[in-house]
Amino acid sequence: MSKVLQAFLSGIFFTFILDFFLFLGIKLHYIDFYEIDVYYNILFADHQCIILYALVSAFLGYMTTYYSKPKHTALVLASLFTAVLLTLIPPIGKAVGGALLIQKDQTLQDARYDYHGDIYYEGRESIYIYDDELQELINLSKKELRN
Repeated sequence: MSKVLQAFLSGIFFTFILDFFLFLGIKLHYIDFYEIDVYYNILFADHQCIILYALVSAFLGYMTTYYSKPKHTALVLASLFTAVLLTLIPPIGKAVGGALLIQKDQTLQDARYDYHGDIYYEGRESIYIYDDELQELINLSKKELRN
């Protein structure tokens, strides 16, 4: 196997593991906390930044295959894994999920009502908004909302 292919595959492998634990922490401590009905796979697939994923994969692939100082490589990988595993601690996972998913001060309209508040999660078919007036998390279907 060529070294370029090996770097590419090892970078993708390490980045996938990092992503898995990042989104696992968000699912366990943000999505489940707010009782948002979304599966892990959908959360994982819909919120990937392909450019960031490719850049991290290239960096980690280079570090593991070409970089000549294994102690530095081990330190970088250990630091990244430690940072990502911190999302498995409930307050940190909830904070990271909020930082990535909450959209502040939004207004949504359906045929009968206006909703003002923070969008906690926007999925494929529904939006979860915390309505400021009702002080409640509401699940709205995207099909029923006006643009």
